[in-house]
Amino acid sequence: MIWKRSAVLRFYSVCGLLLQGSQGQFPLTQNVTVVEGGTAILTCRVDQNDNTSLQWSNPAQQTLYFDDKKALRDNRIELVRASWHELSISVSDVSLSDEGQYTCSLFTMPVKTSKAYLTVLGVPEKPQISGFSSPVMEGDLMQLTCKTSGSKPAADIRWFKNDKEIKDVKYLKEEDANRKTFTVSSTLDFRVDRSDDGVAVICRVDHESLNATPQVAMQVLEIHYTPSVKIIPSTPFPQEGQPLILTCESKGKPLPEPVLWTKDGGELPDPDRMVVSGRELNILFLNKTDNGTYRCEATNTIGQSSAEYVLIVHDVPNTLLPTTIIPSLTTATVTTTVAITTCPTTSATTSNIRDPNALAGQTGPDHALIGGIVAVVVFVTLCSIFLLGRYLARHKGTYLTNEAKGAEDAPDADTAIINAEGSQVNAEEKKEYFI
Repeated sequence: MIWKRSAVLRFYSVCGLLLQGSQGQFPLTQNVTVVEGGTAILTCRVDQNDNTSLQWSNPAQQTLYFDDKKALRDNRIELVRASWHELSISVSDVSLSDEGQYTCSLFTMPVKTSKAYLTVLGVPEKPQISGFSSPVMEGDLMQLTCKTSGSKPAADIRWFKNDKEIKDVKYLKEEDANRKTFTVSSTLDFRVDRSDDGVAVICRVDHESLNATPQVAMQVLEIHYTPSVKIIPSTPFPQEGQPLILTCESKGKPLPEPVLWTKDGGELPDPDRMVVSGRELNILFLNKTDNGTYRCEATNTIGQSSAEYVLIVHDVPNTLLPTTIIPSLTTATVTTTVAITTCPTTSATTSNIRDPNALAGQTGPDHALIGGIVAVVVFVTLCSIFLLGRYLARHKGTYLTNEAKGAEDAPDADTAIINAEGSQVNAEEKKEYFI
C-alpha cells in the first residue's frame, strides 16, 4: 500500500514537471503569399521544445505532416525540414483552391496551435486591345478597349500614347465565374488627327503578381489625311541668267500622286527651259518673262492641296558700273563751257579721269567713254564758234551806225566832213576799246 502511494506521487510529480515545461513552448508561424503556379513554404518553429511533436494541417483540417511522417497523399506537398524545433513543408504548383488558413499544432498539454494564412495571387492574362479598324480618317472618333482576365485581386489598367499617360479613361471590374478572380476592362476615347499617324497606343496592366514587370498590349495607329504642300526654292534671291529649282514638298497618307506644276493658272509656257522632274521644277536660265505665280498641286485618295510661289527675277548686279561714269563726266564738261579757251584743256583733263570704282588692273580703252568725250568737245566747239560769230556781227553794226550819225547833223558839206573826221576819231577810240 505504501509502495502504491509512492508510485502515484512520482507520476504526478513527473506530470507537473512536463506541464511546467510546456508552459514556455509555443509554435510560431507566418502568413505566406504566393503567385498561382508557384511554390509555398510553410514553416512552424518552436524555441523551447522537449521532444514534443509538431503537425501541419490544411484548411480542411486534413493532416499534411506529423513530424517527419507524411499523412496526406498529395505529390505537391513535400517535407522541407523536420526537427524538435521546426517543421517546414512545401506546396508546389499552388492553385487558387489552395488558398486558406493552415494550422501548426504543438502536442503539449494542452495542445497549442498557430495559424498561417496562404494567399494565392491570380496572374492577369495578357491584355488585348479591341475596337481598332485600319485605316482611320483624320478627325474620326476612335474608341479602344483593353481587357484582361484572371487577376486576383483585380488588376490595374493604364493607357499611354507616345509614352505620355492618358488619364481620362473608363474602368470596369467584373468578378469571374469562380468568384475568386476578376476581369478588368478600360475604354479610351479620343479624336485622331494627322499627328497620330504611326503613334503607338499602349495598354499596360499592373499587378502585384507580375513582380514590377507589367504586361502590355500595343496598337500602332494608321491615320489617312489630305496632303500638306510647301514650295522650297533653291535660292532666296533668283537672278536673271541663273538656274532655279522649285521643290514641291508634299506629305499625306496615302502618299500623294505626282504633283502638278502650273504658272499663273495655266500650263508652263516654256517646256524646253522649265523641266519637271518628280516633285521638282527646274528653270534652266531665268529671264524677266519668268516672273509670275507658280502653283504646286498634290492629290491623294483623301483630298487635294496646293501651294503657291511668286517668282520675281532680279537683275544681275554689275560690278564694273561703266554707265555711272558718263553722267559725272558730262557734268564736269558742261561746267567748263563758260570759258571757251579752256575747252581743249578740259577735254584733255577729262580724258585722263579714272573711275575710282573700276577694278584694279583694268587698263584697256573704253570706246564708249572716248566717243562720249569727243562728242562733248565737238558740241562745245560749235557752240563757241556760233556765239563768237554772233558777237562780232552785232559789234560791226553798231560801229557803222555811229559813223553815219556824224553826217546827219551837219548843215553843210564842210561841216559834215569835219564831223566825219570826229566820228572816225571816235570810231578809232571805239576800236581801241574793242581790241
